[in-house]
Amino acid sequence: MTEGTRWQFVAFIAVLVVLYFLLRIGMGLGEFAPDLLVVALLLAARRMRAGWAAGLGVLLGLLDGSVNMHTFGAGALALAVLGYLGARSREWVAGDSPVVLVVYLIAGKWLYDVLMYLLLLRADVAGPVSGLAFSLIAAIYAGAVGLAAAAAYRAVA
Repeated sequence: MTEGTRWQFVAFIAVLVVLYFLLRIGMGLGEFAPDLLVVALLLAARRMRAGWAAGLGVLLGLLDGSVNMHTFGAGALALAVLGYLGARSREWVAGDSPVVLVVYLIAGKWLYDVLMYLLLLRADVAGPVSGLAFSLIAAIYAGAVGLAAAAAYRAVA
């Protein structure tokens, strides 16, 4: 995703963040909406240094925690780790093909869900097997939506 200017890309990431809150809270879709916050962080982390990506993760985690008090600190920590690892993944995952991008997004979303499960460990959350199975479905959903969003960005930019 090297097309477009820096400001176009920043606007694209901001649109994904706004859509996340609009779909989850404004339209009341909750867990049925794709996790565009993770997608936005992972896409932005590919263009940022590791420290800045971790800082963006903390900022997005605090924004998400301001509307979802159950995950306030855990979300910020998980997104910071995910941003750091996403920025460092440029060394391991080369290329900008759609297959690489969708695998990157699926792995990142699944890692976020695993981190959230480990950080929260609440009794009202499903067990590890069913929770991680649902997490894999949500990761595939987020990966497909993220791939579509990246394709739309490339078409416009």
